[in-house]
Amino acid sequence: MSGRSTQRGNGATAESGPGATMQGFFGVFRYSRRALALVIATNRPLTVALALLTLLAGVLPAGVAWVGSRLVDAVIAAMHGGDAHRVLQLVALEGTLVAAMAATQRGLSLCQSLLRAQLGQRVNVMILEKALTLDLAHFEDSEFYDKLTRARREASSRPLSLVIRTFGLAQNAVSLASYGTLLWRFSPWAVAVLLLAGLPAFIAEAKFSGDAFRLFRWRSPETRMQLYLEAVLGREEHAKEVRLYGLGPRLLQRYRDIFTLLYRADRQLAIRRDLWGFGLGLLGTGALYGAYAWIALATVRLSITLGQMTMYLSLFRQGQSAVSASLSAIGGMYEDNLYLSTLYDYLETPVERIDGAAVRGPDPGDGIRFEDVWFNYPGSAEPALAAISLHLKPGGSLALVGENGSGKTTMIKLLTRLYRPTRGRIILDGLDLNDWNVRALRDRIGVIFQDFARYQMQVGENIGVGDEPFFEDEARWRDAATKGQAQEFIDSLPGGYRTQLGKWFKDGRELSGGQWQKIALSRAFMRVRADVLVLDEPTSAMDAQAEALVFERFRQLARDRMAILISHRFSTVRMADQIAVIEHGRIIEHGSHQQLMAAAGRYAALFSLQAKGYR
Repeated sequence: MSGRSTQRGNGATAESGPGATMQGFFGVFRYSRRALALVIATNRPLTVALALLTLLAGVLPAGVAWVGSRLVDAVIAAMHGGDAHRVLQLVALEGTLVAAMAATQRGLSLCQSLLRAQLGQRVNVMILEKALTLDLAHFEDSEFYDKLTRARREASSRPLSLVIRTFGLAQNAVSLASYGTLLWRFSPWAVAVLLLAGLPAFIAEAKFSGDAFRLFRWRSPETRMQLYLEAVLGREEHAKEVRLYGLGPRLLQRYRDIFTLLYRADRQLAIRRDLWGFGLGLLGTGALYGAYAWIALATVRLSITLGQMTMYLSLFRQGQSAVSASLSAIGGMYEDNLYLSTLYDYLETPVERIDGAAVRGPDPGDGIRFEDVWFNYPGSAEPALAAISLHLKPGGSLALVGENGSGKTTMIKLLTRLYRPTRGRIILDGLDLNDWNVRALRDRIGVIFQDFARYQMQVGENIGVGDEPFFEDEARWRDAATKGQAQEFIDSLPGGYRTQLGKWFKDGRELSGGQWQKIALSRAFMRVRADVLVLDEPTSAMDAQAEALVFERFRQLARDRMAILISHRFSTVRMADQIAVIEHGRIIEHGSHQQLMAAAGRYAALFSLQAKGYR
């Protein structure tokens, strides 16, 4: 069953009343086999040890009860002249069994603790591995973030919980079989009372497990908002504005309001769950004391011995606990399956894979072509790009200008295969991008986006991320930093390239906006084999002198490559061989600086307006 259909099924189970709840309950083992396989794959020896100890823990209580009944009868017999040595033997045997029970419980606790740590790590790694396979569109979808939040907050602990409950159910089944065998000798009706007394409370628990899961799914957006508000109030990148604008009390109140909303729903569910559980639990208590009276009267009538009475009372008490634990385990397994559906719903998120095998094109001299390219963002009817056609040859440069949101960065996302065109095609070296191997394609492109990442890592590593195979190559760091004009300020840092950046970790240093941009530029220059250089607003935080130095170096380095530049500074843009003016996703003007100025259109007006500001 796919993750998507599972999600719909669980939603119906949780929302369509008691009948649908019980229908969904019969699918309790839907994910049990997958969870067990996952736990075994995590650590087979520990899983086997957990299973064996669980079975042993199921047998030992009945053995203790049986020996206890023999001990009482042996004491009574010894009081009337029987063998006192037999009493000591039984005491020693019961003590040994009790010690074995204690050792078994310790072993179970140890296995569970070790498996919990390993399995939590394994599931988190699975979640992150899946994230690496997803398209950029997934990360720009709020519903997908809800799915990811549900998977990370609950599902990572559920596989082990499901397996432990499965083993616990097996343990209690063994215990009940042994208890039932001994109680059958007293009366088959005693076995029936034992098994049926806990059923009403179990049905209610299964119903409320479904309600709790529905509540969990409903609250995912609010949970994400809480996490976001925590980050805004507690992280350094927001601290300046939060304090300057006095936003703290307002955002903190919003955080409190979300908690109040969620708490109110939790409280209502908890009250209903506990009231019904208490009321129906009284039935089990009444059955227990009815059985006590029955067994006591049978002893008074001399139908059973005092030792047998002690054993039957103990069996009934422990048996009811086992029945209650078994039904609770089944209800818990049902709940675990519901939550595991969120994990597998995420892990089975469909990913459209169009990855070719080509690592080079048939016509290296052709460069890059956009041929009637259209693109709509998922869920948007309005095209972000419309009828884009461009041609950039090797050694040429292209500048993209336009207002924010006009589609300039979207073109770069399409060129790097972060998205695919809705219509039309993009060609590199005479070959459609869909036919290129994605890794080979991206190795050809050195790109720095305007919203580049600021990694909380060392300076050299912040540069090294630009070319992962050379991530730790210090010689490449230095060469790239020189090209990106970052070398001078890096040398002034206390640890040089080993200086920790950011404030998340000890001794971290924060850089200015212009210094961060030089780090990002250096990152783009790490890819010495890249013959396509893309700079998306690369100098917006630099002063005019630094910008002039960067672009002079850029012109030199891009001489034999294809260069694409996005900038709002026309003093920079004018150096490009061709300029495309984009408005509302369409190219409205295209040509060299001289051609566009002569046309006296949109570009000429913007250039003159900006130049006027410098006079």
